[in-house]
Amino acid sequence: MIYSKVQLYVGNEASQRNSAIINTKELDKIKKKQETYRSRSAEIIKCQAECQIKEKEMVNDETRLQYHVHYQYLVKQKDTLYIEEHCEDRVAVYQDNQLITDDEVHQPIEEEKFSVAVDGGNQSDIRVRYEYNRLAAVKYAERWWNNYNPAFKTFEVDCTNYVSQCLHAGGVPMNGYPDQSKGWWMRNNKWSYSWSVAHSLRWHLGGAGGVQAKEVDSPQDLLVGDVICYDFEGDGRFDHTTIVVAKDKDDMPLVNAHTQNSRMRYWAYEDSTAYTPNIKYKFFSIMNG
Repeated sequence: MIYSKVQLYVGNEASQRNSAIINTKELDKIKKKQETYRSRSAEIIKCQAECQIKEKEMVNDETRLQYHVHYQYLVKQKDTLYIEEHCEDRVAVYQDNQLITDDEVHQPIEEEKFSVAVDGGNQSDIRVRYEYNRLAAVKYAERWWNNYNPAFKTFEVDCTNYVSQCLHAGGVPMNGYPDQSKGWWMRNNKWSYSWSVAHSLRWHLGGAGGVQAKEVDSPQDLLVGDVICYDFEGDGRFDHTTIVVAKDKDDMPLVNAHTQNSRMRYWAYEDSTAYTPNIKYKFFSIMNG
């Protein structure tokens, strides 16, 4: 089943005969991914998936499998090749040895217990001096895109924590400890809202202290090591954070992220299950302090 799902990305006709197993939302996501590649003069020329069974449960005549999938896509855009990767947790249900359903596990957007930070309420009056090393930030992003540095706490919703670690690896110093609503820091198993909450980091990046960043108008204005913030619903609440690790042939960002771990993903997230037509973005260029 996993193999046939992957083959759909490259339009294999034999595998499409098995597509009835995949729900409408999955098919829409696959079609959107195909459209996104075509609009960039790109195509997936080879793909593979590695699966790991996490749990098996049998109830009456049904078998329920929880499994983890690591997808890899060899992408050709114009005269350039690169590898895009992402991971999914999925649940498959079998009945009488026949696959009935195969669905992606819904990934949470934000942890409610960390959602109390308000707009602009997590900034610091302290201006720290530093020189941002973009290469070091990207090197860290590549090292830990599908793993977790034991030196830091890991969250169920880990996207902003991961990006904060990348910025810190690039030389941005922590500041504001121990006030959770001020500065940008993680220390002694405690952390500021801006370190771990997407909405709070968005406001911190637009503030006067701590991580120095300049909002730019276009994704093409971003460099590697810069940050994109996502408001999927367009309701003013930012839900997700990524870091730019490369630029494609159209000078558009390719990003790494955690929660649904991804590497070299096209920045717009149009193939994400969280995507809506109301999505809004903020583009931040990280500056020297």
